[in-house]
Amino acid sequence: MSAQQGSLASSLIMLALMFGILYFFMIRPQQTQQKKRQEMLDSLRKGNTVITIGGIYGQIVEVKEDSLIIQIADNVRIRTLRGAVSSVLGKGEPTKDKDPELAE
Repeated sequence: MSAQQGSLASSLIMLALMFGILYFFMIRPQQTQQKKRQEMLDSLRKGNTVITIGGIYGQIVEVKEDSLIIQIADNVRIRTLRGAVSSVLGKGEPTKDKDPELAE
């Protein structure tokens, strides 16, 4: 009878240990990454230079509650969701001034 209890206890300990490893190596890093992304999306401001998920470089012209107006060229503006921004490159400078390939 005590052999069954010992194997049950060791099985529960192993299960708890496996869950702990799963939490620290998969779940926790993903939560911190999501938190950083949400902070980045919340801090978007007019004048920021951004890259969208689709690979479009542009400068934020207007910030609305759930969307952005991004200027990608002279007289060319697109509206996109905040969540479509992949990364923020800089603040206040248009991308064509920074990248000689994009300059006309």
